[in-house]
Amino acid sequence: QLQLVESGGALVQPGGSLKLSCTASGFALHYHAVGWFRQAPGKERDFVAAISRDGGSLKYADSVKGRFTISRDDAKNTVYLQLNSLKPEDTDVYYCAAGDLLYYTTIDRDYDYWGQGTQVTVSS
Repeated sequence: QLQLVESGGALVQPGGSLKLSCTASGFALHYHAVGWFRQAPGKERDFVAAISRDGGSLKYADSVKGRFTISRDDAKNTVYLQLNSLKPEDTDVYYCAAGDLLYYTTIDRDYDYWGQGTQVTVSS
């Protein structure tokens, strides 16, 4: 069974940090570009960050640039999203997605596999 599993979401105070993980099972993640998206109930899914298949190219949404960092560890079949300087407006369900792509994309429909999401809540 091919699947992605996110973990690491939690309740954190403004200014805090979290590290989200996205682990693949049933397929080798190093053949895929990976993106992170986030979505609040009743709202559209927004692009957050993406990493190319070889890890050499990264892309961030303007709203998270300088605060979030995407990385990959192909030996662990996992992609990470480090979230620093968190703000209440970062509260969302965060999803990772993998696509049979050489390069990254910010378009959600270009990705083939999706995880179930992990909740990040930023509140005092």
